[in-house]
Amino acid sequence: MAIAGQAFVVGVLETPVGTVPRVATVLAGRDRWGTLLVRLGFGRMRYTVEPGLYGVGAPNEDSPVLVTANYKLSFDHLRAALVGLDAWVLVLDTNGINVWCAAGKGAFGTAALCAQVAASRLAQLVRHRRLVVPQLGAPGIAAHAVKQQSGFAVVYGPVLARQLPEFLARGMQATPAMRRKTFLLAERAVLIPVELVIAGKWALLLALLLAGASGLFGPATFWENVREHGGWTLAGLGSGLLAGTVLTPLLLPMLPGRAFSLKGGVAGLLAALIFLAPFFSRSEGEGSALAALAWLLIISAVSSFFGMEFTGASTYTSLSGVKKEMRIAVPLQAAAGICGMLLLLWAKRVQ
Repeated sequence: MAIAGQAFVVGVLETPVGTVPRVATVLAGRDRWGTLLVRLGFGRMRYTVEPGLYGVGAPNEDSPVLVTANYKLSFDHLRAALVGLDAWVLVLDTNGINVWCAAGKGAFGTAALCAQVAASRLAQLVRHRRLVVPQLGAPGIAAHAVKQQSGFAVVYGPVLARQLPEFLARGMQATPAMRRKTFLLAERAVLIPVELVIAGKWALLLALLLAGASGLFGPATFWENVREHGGWTLAGLGSGLLAGTVLTPLLLPMLPGRAFSLKGGVAGLLAALIFLAPFFSRSEGEGSALAALAWLLIISAVSSFFGMEFTGASTYTSLSGVKKEMRIAVPLQAAAGICGMLLLLWAKRVQ
């Protein structure tokens, strides 16, 4: 059941099926702070609202029923799009996962929808028999089964919540633009912070290992070696990290190939060339050439790995395709990284 004590609830609605919480359509400061933290990757799986029935405005028996997930970011996008409208909002328990991902995993599915329709007693609340389901939830919803089990017909709404007012005003008729999922620069850029945080967890351990290796295998004492070479080591790792998590998403359509590992590898090569310019300015000789080759391999491997991580945030990858890519790419990335580190150690010996 929906809980009236949640912070975004601004009142209650007395209905034939009992008291229903009425939610605000204007996001408060704590909502925006929560969004920021989630965008940075903190508390993503705990950012939820209670499943159940909510109201927006002053809905009645003829108001539309809009279905969403209990991931609060999805819920907030929906209610913020409904300013000035009267509607019922039916929230499914998706374990804190957004509509699209939950549909693919089965949490935003036919069984969950029918169960919530029954639990909320919608048939006693509204005269019509329509449920507006987000288009991105379609992979998990079998409309004919929902009709058979609940008596409600499924109407697939637009891709974006902000398109709902126009969709409803048009009598629930979608335009071609409402059916198209884009993946433009701004849409990719907003995903970069969480990719950086996730990558940072991997990079911290690798940075400590590389800094330690630079101290152990140099010609001087451990700390002297770390001071002399550790900065360059961390800068090289950082170049690969930024190439994979920032440069790859930003340049995604322009990078060659279909595989994200290849796109990340190419972005890594670009970053490696930028990194090697000041690296070459401070040393020369055989050791320098070996070190340059080593960094080309290491930075490209790191960038390729983190670029491949972006498959989970893109709009056009599939689970089977990603698994196939990983079977090929991960061994190559590991081999390139290991070869690069061995070359780097060899370069220190011949300098």
